[in-house]
Formats: sequence, structure tokens, C-alpha cells
Amino acid sequence: METCPNGVPYYLQHQVWKPEHDPRGLGGDQISMALSSWDLLHSYLGNDSVLSNMVLIADFWLNNGLSPASYKWPFMPFPYNSDVHSGKYDGDMRAGPDVIQPDKAASFAAELLTLYKKTLQPKYLNAAIKIADVLVAKITPGDEENSPWPFRVNARTGELPQNAFSKYTANWTGALRLFDGLVQLHTPNSANYKNAFNMLSAWIKNFPLKNNKWGPFFEDITDWSNTEINADTMAWYILENPNWDPNWKKLGRQILDWTLSTFGTNKWLDIGVIPIQEQTAYRVPGNSHTARHASVELIYSEKTGDLAKKDMAIRQLNWATYMVDTDGKNRYPQDDIWLTDGYGDYVRHYLRAMAAAPELAPKNQNHLLKSSSVIQKVVYSQNQIVITTFDKSGYLLLHVTQKPSSILAGSNKLKECLSSESIQNNGFVFNHKNDPKGTLRIKYTNSNQVKINF
Repeated sequence: METCPNGVPYYLQHQVWKPEHDPRGLGGDQISMALSSWDLLHSYLGNDSVLSNMVLIADFWLNNGLSPASYKWPFMPFPYNSDVHSGKYDGDMRAGPDVIQPDKAASFAAELLTLYKKTLQPKYLNAAIKIADVLVAKITPGDEENSPWPFRVNARTGELPQNAFSKYTANWTGALRLFDGLVQLHTPNSANYKNAFNMLSAWIKNFPLKNNKWGPFFEDITDWSNTEINADTMAWYILENPNWDPNWKKLGRQILDWTLSTFGTNKWLDIGVIPIQEQTAYRVPGNSHTARHASVELIYSEKTGDLAKKDMAIRQLNWATYMVDTDGKNRYPQDDIWLTDGYGDYVRHYLRAMAAAPELAPKNQNHLLKSSSVIQKVVYSQNQIVITTFDKSGYLLLHVTQKPSSILAGSNKLKECLSSESIQNNGFVFNHKNDPKGTLRIKYTNSNQVKINF
């Protein structure tokens, strides 16, 4: 994509793409969304230019958008650039200068933690820790009207902006991921992160999971609005982390059903698909929101074996592809080409969908679809796939075009197993159903490099 007159990539200064350059600045979660999608895309393609772009966009926000150390909320990313081509982020789109969105800061920090694991560059871990420490210092138990952190707050003064519905949001999966990730790394403040994780989890279970008050997400809305993204992202987190609650299956189904009944539209029911609207304040079906809901439905089907909504989910994914032009422009229906919805918050849903339903992956291509560990590098060649992970043990899921001749974790040759259930450690299962192409599931230990030979 083109650069702006000051030489900065267009997507780092605008939320909407137009040939004449849209006057609006960044979308609140735009960079974090891109980092999220590009992490998965890097694994899927093995293209290191994707990782290079992750570094570029994270560095730009870190270097040009953090609140000063002297502020009441220091080291937090500003979600908007009020002077669009200044190259600086300085506040909130609606609430003005110095205002931050703590949920977006938590999401960014969670993606920085992933980027640290991909690159091993300490600056990303250190920046994530600084954000986490501020969140720990500011957390409250919350209640029905107040989330543990506000949706908007003036970072300089600590005051809440007026008339901006600043007290509440339920978009806290980034914070859960951040605290849990820092605990797993045994960082010095782990006890405090664990306490914050538990306090936040208790609030989510006591309030939004009981009353479906999911609240605002988007930076351009000042009225109260329930949003699909907050609800379905929580369902995604619960399904991917079943240890978070013993009733994970019921909670995931509950959220998905609420989303469908609240945001589903029957306008396309004659062709067998129910697209998902963005939010109660803007009831327009969206490509990213429909694809997100579909991907979480597929994860639910994979985790539970309940296939009742699987066909509809695939049709929803199909519906959402019609917004993409032949040159890659992704237009929100009846609206603009949003760099949030159209790219960062779109690509990841298709990659997660293929991980949950590998039969949706391209049949004649090799792709890593899922990993329990952050991926540092993937090299695809005709006779081999080499995968380097952050952790020295884990689980990999791939679609491959033929059965491997051997698989090595370091120097240890993995044994073939008859079923996924029979894999203990250092084993693999190749499911092909009378077709040379198939799904490859691998468990490995004692090495962060897996070589798949054909």
C-alpha cells in the first residue's frame, strides 16, 4: 500500500483507504488487529516479509504513540492521531487529546508478547510489561456499571471523559492473554498478574457472561452500543482455553447463540446464510463480524463435536468473501474500505477457520494451520517443511499434500500413531481418508525445531 506525504505507510495513519486519502486517522485497534492476523499469516505462508511488517508497525506505534512517563497512565498507546499526517498518536478519535482506551492497550501488549516470542527482542517484552504493570495498578473489582478498567480515560489526569460512555466495556480478552502470558514466562511481577487475571475473570463471569452487557468497542461511536466483537472474541477465548471455566462448552454456546439472535439478519436467508451485524448502534452486517462469528462456530464444532451450526458457518465465510475485489480491496458492505475490518480483523478469521476445519484449506498446498506455541519461522520447500517454535514442546496442525516419510523433533524421530487420541509425546497422525492429501497432527518435546520430510 502507498505511503502518505510524510513517508509513513498509509495504514499507519488512516483507518479508511480511499484514492484521494481519507481525512480520518487510525482506528483504535487497527495495529493490534494487524499484528494478530499477521502472526497467523506468517505461520501459514512462511513469508518472512510478513514478520518484518509486524516489526515495522509495532515499532512505529511504540516510537510514536505512548503516553509520557509523567502521566497518571504512563506508557500506554494512544489509539488515534488527531493531526493525521503528524506521524504521532496523541489521543482518542472522539474524546480528544491525551485520552486512551485501556482495552486497546491490553490488546496491543498481548500482541507485543507474541512478537517478543517470534523475534526474541526484549524491547517487546519490556513494553508489554510496562503496559501490564499500569493495568495492574489501575484495576478495580468492577460492577454492573463499571468494568475493571474504563473504556476511555484521560491518561494525563486520570479523569474519565464526559459523554463518551467511558466507564464500561467487556473487551478484555487481550488483558487475559497478556497476564496469562506473562505468568507463563515467570516474569518478576507474575503474582500481581495472576491476581489481576483472577479479578478480571471474576468480573467477566459475574457480569457480561450473566447479563450479556458486552458494551462498546469502536472508537467512532459515542452512544451506548453492544458489539458482536466483544462477545464473540470472549467465546473464542473460552473455547481455546477450556481450563478458564469448567462450564466452557455451555458458556461458548451461550455467547454464540446470543450473538446470532442479537445481530443475525435474515436478509439473505433465501440463499441459506445469516450474516452478522456489527453492533446495536450500527446494525449493518459486516464481513469481519460475520467471518469472526463463523470462525468461532467452527472452533465450537471442533472442540465439542456438535456440528449443528457448521454448514451455516461455512456459508457465512463464503458470504464475507464477496466484499473482496480482485485486487484485494475489502469494502465494508454499503460503506468504505476499512483497514480494521477489511484486513487485520478479517484475515485472522479465515486462518482460524481452516485450523478448526482443515478440510477448508487449499487441497494442493502445504500449510501450517495451528500451533500451541508461537511460530518463529516456517520454511516450505518441495521435500521438506521446517518449523521453528518458541517453546520446546507443543502441538502442530498442518494440511499437507502427501504423507511424510519422516518427522524429526531436533534429532529425535517421531513415531506414527493410529489416532489423535493415541499421541502422547513425540508422535504424529496423518489422516487422509483414501486421499494422498490430508491433515497432519504432531506432538513434540525437547526441541523447538520440527522437520517434516516427504
